[in-house]
Parts: sequence; C-alpha cells; structure tokens
Amino acid sequence: MAVDESMVARVAGLARLQLAAAEVEPLTRELNNILGWIDQLQAVDTGTVEPMTAVIPLTREWRKDEVTDGDIQQDVLANAPQSAHGFFAVPKVIE
Repeated sequence: MAVDESMVARVAGLARLQLAAAEVEPLTRELNNILGWIDQLQAVDTGTVEPMTAVIPLTREWRKDEVTDGDIQQDVLANAPQSAHGFFAVPKVIE
C-alpha cells in the first residue's frame, strides 16, 4: 500500500496536526519508506522460528517452597502506627 500526499494531508487533519505544504512531500516519502521496510519484514519466512519470550534465555534460581511461620511478627508490627493483640489496629469504619 502506497501513501500519497492527499492521504498524508487527510491523516494529519484527522490527527489535528498542522502541516505546511513543504512538509507533506518529505513526510510522504518517509511513510512510504517505513511501509517498504514493513513489507520486507513480512517477506521473511518465520514459519520455522520458535516463539520467544525474551531475546536471551533467562534462567532463575528457584528457592525451596517451604512453609514457615515467618517469625517476623514483631518486626512487621514495629512499622504500624498502632497494634493490638499481635495485629494492626485500625479505626472502626462501620457505624
């Protein structure tokens, strides 16, 4: 699909861009170049390429999934403005 100057002017109007007459022709060339690159990319056969989630392979160290009690209740409650009976104390919001 080729872009012509009337299409560039129409799209610029829809995008509420004000283009000078001298800007339309270079922008038309640029957009046609971009569409040419897209055509080149679409011509590449990617049927045998496996989908990737990242450019480089990522490996992560996994920790053991062990259940613990945390043992940090006092440390957590030290950050609370108020605590009561080992829990965060908050004002009553229901009347």
